[in-house]
Amino acid sequence: METAGQKPLVVWALNISVVVLVLLWIFPTLGLFVSSFRTGEQITASGWWSSMFPAEQTVQLRAADPDDNRIETSAGVFIVEGNIFEGGDTLTIDAWATSSRDLGAFAAGETADLGDGETLTLEADGSYVWQGDEDQLSGRGQRIFVDATVPPEFTTNNYGFVLFDEGNSEGMAKAFFNTLTVVIPATIIPILIAAFAAYALAWMDFPGRALLIAAVVGLLVVPLQLALIPLLSLHNAIGIGKGYLGVWLAHTGFGLPLAIYLLRNYMVGLPRDIIENARVDGATEFQIFTKIILPLSFPALASFAIFQFLWTWNDLLVALVFLIDSSGQTTVMTKQIVELLGTRGGDWEILATSAFVSIAVPLAVFFMMQRYLVRGLLAGSVK
Repeated sequence: METAGQKPLVVWALNISVVVLVLLWIFPTLGLFVSSFRTGEQITASGWWSSMFPAEQTVQLRAADPDDNRIETSAGVFIVEGNIFEGGDTLTIDAWATSSRDLGAFAAGETADLGDGETLTLEADGSYVWQGDEDQLSGRGQRIFVDATVPPEFTTNNYGFVLFDEGNSEGMAKAFFNTLTVVIPATIIPILIAAFAAYALAWMDFPGRALLIAAVVGLLVVPLQLALIPLLSLHNAIGIGKGYLGVWLAHTGFGLPLAIYLLRNYMVGLPRDIIENARVDGATEFQIFTKIILPLSFPALASFAIFQFLWTWNDLLVALVFLIDSSGQTTVMTKQIVELLGTRGGDWEILATSAFVSIAVPLAVFFMMQRYLVRGLLAGSVK
């Protein structure tokens, strides 16, 4: 029995579930956003949640090439002096080593015995003294593995590379406009067709209307994968092939069942008196549809537009089947990111930046139209 002033258990469970779902959605998006401003070394060394704090990191550096920097002492010993941070960021060295198999072998200020009288001393500020004979101090500089405390660092270079670098920005920019070319018609066309169909199924009496409604509901559960190959064969048979027209028609066909179902449920819930009064006043069905039904159905139209836009923007399967060609002129952003995974699989900062660029537009669309989402989804649920 519920006590006065206390919420029932089911309300608490619902509130907790909503909070958990929101956090599960926010954390990955926030992590992707933060990672897009970090370097590859930072992403590899620590998680995005620790990006605001100093982190322990192992950095591989080299001493200066000894051939041009060695100095012979009066005792006949050659030395090389310098700082391993010359030309780079200055870090505070905690420990260091000369082999990746024994990281942190020496503390800052200690001297490492490299064998045959060759030694190396490294201070906390990066200054070093490398000592040995002439043969030992030749060739490339000594490799040093430094365990250092790295301060937080953020950069916009990732976005500069993705959006403005000539070697990559052309591909991403072209993929962005290709995606818009697919998404905008693939969102508008099914809305227009579904709105007419939903009005007919909701307010017009004709034979077979109940069967059509049942067919629409049945098509909601049909996986689109079943229709990919037959539909592609049909496109090739009628001469459409792979192109924008084919992918528009494919997205329209796959999105129509949900659109008709959603809009029909909303339109059925509209006041009957308004429509009947309009008919008495001599309005045609087309006038009723355009002047009354469409303005009143805007929440449902916007709700489906969100679903259709997000689905087509994030789609890869339909684009691969009906659009992508060997020349790459019609590559969409999802395919472009897949190609980055293949060519730049180790550059996590570039992948994170490209992924966040690809989700920026859907996020903007969702937040601008989210107030219509719940109203459209609940359409027709109550009378």
